[in-house]
Amino acid sequence: MTASQKLRFAHALSELGVDVIEAGFPASSEADLEGTRAIVREVRGSTVATLARCHPGDIEACARALEGAAKPRIHVFISTSPLHRQHKLNLDKEQVIERAIAAVEQARRYVDDVEFSAEDALRTEHDYLAQICSAAVAAGARTLNIPDTVGYTTPSEIRSLFEYLRANVRDADRAVFSAHCHNDLGLAVANSLAAIEGGARQVECTINGIGERAGNCALEELVMALRVRNAYYNVGTRIDTRRLVPTSRLLSRITGMVVQRNKAIVGQNAFAHESGIHQHGMLKHRGTYEIMHPEDVGWAQSQMVMGRHSGRAALSDRLQTLGFTLDEARLNAVFAGFKALAEKKREVFDADLESLVLGADAKAARGHRLVRAHVSTGVADGSLPTASVQLLDPDGAAVSEAAIGDGPVHALFAALARATGVALRIDSYNVSSVTTGDDAQGQASVTARIDGIEMTGSGTSTDIIEASALAWLDVANRIRRTQQAPQRLTATA
Repeated sequence: MTASQKLRFAHALSELGVDVIEAGFPASSEADLEGTRAIVREVRGSTVATLARCHPGDIEACARALEGAAKPRIHVFISTSPLHRQHKLNLDKEQVIERAIAAVEQARRYVDDVEFSAEDALRTEHDYLAQICSAAVAAGARTLNIPDTVGYTTPSEIRSLFEYLRANVRDADRAVFSAHCHNDLGLAVANSLAAIEGGARQVECTINGIGERAGNCALEELVMALRVRNAYYNVGTRIDTRRLVPTSRLLSRITGMVVQRNKAIVGQNAFAHESGIHQHGMLKHRGTYEIMHPEDVGWAQSQMVMGRHSGRAALSDRLQTLGFTLDEARLNAVFAGFKALAEKKREVFDADLESLVLGADAKAARGHRLVRAHVSTGVADGSLPTASVQLLDPDGAAVSEAAIGDGPVHALFAALARATGVALRIDSYNVSSVTTGDDAQGQASVTARIDGIEMTGSGTSTDIIEASALAWLDVANRIRRTQQAPQRLTATA
């Protein structure tokens, strides 16, 4: 991240309610130093921490970065495992402890809140780990972080280790024990929860589980596990869970790292149901297949994915949501058409369902239709990105408009807004391939929130600009239909 991006995300983390924001490693670069300073100046509500090796210069850089912080913390670390001591540090046990003590004492001269980490703790001899943690507490550390740096441990092992350390570190009650788990074996969240069972009361984690190699413990998964299973763990956090999805999306936009659709909590499929059996259960009682409410983590609602596995009950419910009330015979006919269409498409969208119901009148019901679109990136001649579009309005009259933008898609959407008179505030925009080969079809999706209701449109074409325009128009036309009289959206046989 750039310094401005880090600042923007730090504000989001503070609004989310995290206790500590580790803002950077100031000794690594001037940019990291300045980025941390910006966070210190503006962000309130969370402790701001900086990271340092057990080197005097690193700690001095942290102190400079934290000047003026309301709640500063310096986090010092040193490797403790035999492998790291020999091959990374070339130090013996006593030398490592001496450096740890000196670093904690130096950091305490600048701030009261010092955290000590024993890097590669899970592959460190237990008695030696207790010894160096005891030394760190005596030197003034208030937090003892026990990292599984390479994602090697298992839940039972890490739980036992935390229990051992709490029993064998001198003055253990003077420090908060912390877990820092990597996800190399896919166990970061499970190991962090086990560490909590063993006595950890701080967990170092990341939004979307980003981090070195396979990443770190995912904050959103950990927080919701503690919330949903609170009767079991009997601990909680001050996280505003309704901000989990917005924070996840912000990080994806900043880093360009897209969250997989089936990612727990924040993935697009986390509250989506396609199986007919699941959909039928959801329509009876959402508790049949959901252990938490999508609204509690920032989603607008559960989603019934209409596809080849969907049944009549789900189709009927979706049609009623769209404003169509059908008798039994008409519903059977539409269901037959739906099943035939679902065999050809991966997902059947609302516009498809409307076409099935309205038949010959569907063309007019779709609203604005795309005739042609042209975009220019402006890369070749240094000009601004531009777009022009020609549409047919609901009455069949031609409408043409043009616009400039920050990029070709932004310009395209601006031109469409002018042509339709609909201003959309886009929450997300994605393009993906739905077929393979040189002539692969691309599917674009656009999500916008209107009066608190999330609406998603999609478009498919071998031309991703056309697909993007179709997706935008899909949302705009849905907005137009919802603003019409309900009678016009009701069809009966």
